[in-house]
Amino acid sequence: MKSISRFIILSLCLALLAPAAVRAQVTLVRKGAAQGRILAPVGAAEQQAAELLRDFVRRISGADLPVVAADARPRRGDIILEGVVPTPGLAEDGFRLRESDGRLYLRSGGDKGSIYGVVTLLEEYLGVHYWASNEYSLTPSSEITLPAGIDRTENPAFRHRQTQCYAIGEDPVYKLWFRLEDPSEVFAGNLWVHTFNRLLPAARFGGAHPEWYSWINGERRTGRASQWCLTNDEVFEAACTQLDSIFRAHPDRRLISVSQNDGNDTYCHCPSCMRVIEEEGAVSGLYIRFLNRLAERFPDKEFSTLAYLFTMHPPKHVRPHRNVNIMLCDIDCDREVPLTENASGREFMRALEGWSAISDNIFVWDYGINFDNMVAPFPNFHILQPNIRQFLDHHATMHFSQIGGSKGGDFSEMRAYVVSKLMWNPQQRVDSLMRSFTDGYYGAAGPFIYDYERTLEGALLASGQRLWIYDSPVSHKDGMLNAACRKRYNVLFDAAERAVAGDTTLLRRVRRARLPLQYAELEIARAEGWQDKEQLRGMLDLFERRTAEFGVRTLNERNNSPADYCALYRSRYLAERPANLASEATVQWILPPHERYRALGERALTDGCFGGSTFVENWVGWEGCDGAFVLDLGRECAVRSIETDFLHQLGAWILLPRRVRYATSVDNERFVPFGERRLEEDQSVEVKFVGVKFEAPTPVRARYIRVEIEGSKVCPSWHYGVGQPSWFFIDEIGVH
Repeated sequence: MKSISRFIILSLCLALLAPAAVRAQVTLVRKGAAQGRILAPVGAAEQQAAELLRDFVRRISGADLPVVAADARPRRGDIILEGVVPTPGLAEDGFRLRESDGRLYLRSGGDKGSIYGVVTLLEEYLGVHYWASNEYSLTPSSEITLPAGIDRTENPAFRHRQTQCYAIGEDPVYKLWFRLEDPSEVFAGNLWVHTFNRLLPAARFGGAHPEWYSWINGERRTGRASQWCLTNDEVFEAACTQLDSIFRAHPDRRLISVSQNDGNDTYCHCPSCMRVIEEEGAVSGLYIRFLNRLAERFPDKEFSTLAYLFTMHPPKHVRPHRNVNIMLCDIDCDREVPLTENASGREFMRALEGWSAISDNIFVWDYGINFDNMVAPFPNFHILQPNIRQFLDHHATMHFSQIGGSKGGDFSEMRAYVVSKLMWNPQQRVDSLMRSFTDGYYGAAGPFIYDYERTLEGALLASGQRLWIYDSPVSHKDGMLNAACRKRYNVLFDAAERAVAGDTTLLRRVRRARLPLQYAELEIARAEGWQDKEQLRGMLDLFERRTAEFGVRTLNERNNSPADYCALYRSRYLAERPANLASEATVQWILPPHERYRALGERALTDGCFGGSTFVENWVGWEGCDGAFVLDLGRECAVRSIETDFLHQLGAWILLPRRVRYATSVDNERFVPFGERRLEEDQSVEVKFVGVKFEAPTPVRARYIRVEIEGSKVCPSWHYGVGQPSWFFIDEIGVH
């Protein structure tokens, strides 16, 4: 009897409590009809947040939540956007979601806090998940109810969060959803990196004031990539004048970048600048002294400057002022393991630790993709979280993850998804984020895609090879991209395609994710001299069709298109060529290549294998000098033509030579001129292969071929290596 009585009493209590619990819920939509409203104050962020919420509630349920003025009397079922309310513990872009008496209140910490609160509401409570450009998932429902007791506060880990993905330029919701910022929203005049030439253009000031620019190798260099002479007071005053006009034109902006032009070792080497560098024990000391002067001249503004390449390490003595932001870049680090676990990473960590000891205003620029081969496997997801945590632990308040998120790039969509989530909250597990993305974006194919990426990652670590941002798939042909591994990867992708064969949308996503593997196979086949040309043509045709179908515009940061790549592949690697008389010829150096390429050059110039767009394989290079060598064909032959093949890749300081000369000999003593050509300077940024060929009207008898190359030697004023040694590279000598 007692147990029955207790049951009755308990049931009565629950019955009494149930209506209160129901009443405490926030019912937005019931039976497809709007029950609540959105109260929004005047303000761009709040109005945008209201419309975003309204739009997705309509997509879920068909109901239209009315947006009304903030001073309307709240009622149950309403969502009240309170706007910016100073609240202890609430930072800019942060928000608080709080349910009270059947209403939901959203308070902003400033800027886009209201928008990000709505995104969290949609994602965590309404089941809307955004994946890529105009690609999201939700479950339609005629009922939308928020649970009682919601009370959560979120602040971003970094005050500025920036990444790359093609979706940002295509879909305005994407940037809001992933809580990303565009530099133009933050930096005055959109001056946020490499700004010297934008502030004091060499084309405008260099003629009258060459003394404003770097002294390099015995002269002033006034090109667009030259740096400033930072001990020249005229430079300081001219910069102040320019900055003042920019701030006046953008009164709502407080932050601007005053930072070196792109390029390495191009800082001013004049005696005055070198004295400062010697005193500070680092080139950065010269820059920080200059930035501190600007910070004092404009105390209400904030100045960002680069700690990049020659300015990476901090100075010994000078300390950045509080309104000087240090943009520290890890460009030279390998990516196979976290920054704390290899030599290049530890060098960067030493710099980060040094800067964090003297500044709590650090902007970390991280690199997360292969820039020479964007459409190539790049398994670095496992290092993202530990690296971001290191940045945060060392006073980084701003973060840019340059992941090269182009269409067709290696997991562009998932990479941007994971990085964006981590920049907001670095405590999230990467594995969970990857699984959420692969399951949500690829559907039934998700487990196979996840297994592919993790298997690739394991193969990389097992190989012990480096992964870096100017990598080549060919470098990994005996490691993570060996034949056995590639076979396994293709098995997984075949299974993924079968799993979604009936869904056109999901199948397209899987096939787009497969492009990097297909590209890697083409590159390795090229380098290994694949014998089955017909099979190779089929692989190339498929890659060309798929890249065109998916709108892939570039294969690298130099904007080389897939169509151009495929055309070049057919003419360069698949064309039938006559037997090369220089095949396996002996090389005799006269003016040898750089030491690191000397041994390679003894076989690479005559092995029949052409190099690709990355100079790290099959190319032989000379730095800052001319080149000359003799080929011994091993026997006297009838020679009709001689051809060399040069690489043009400005980003790696690889320029075309100025002049190429050929001569022939039967005895290696008396040489007869065969041909000579002067090459025009080429300032285009695309990666190119330029052949220099001469044909004799009638064959000449020769055993020895002399090749003489006049290099450019020094990077010209328009190049980012202005005044520094330039390179030229050869991959093959053809004698027919």
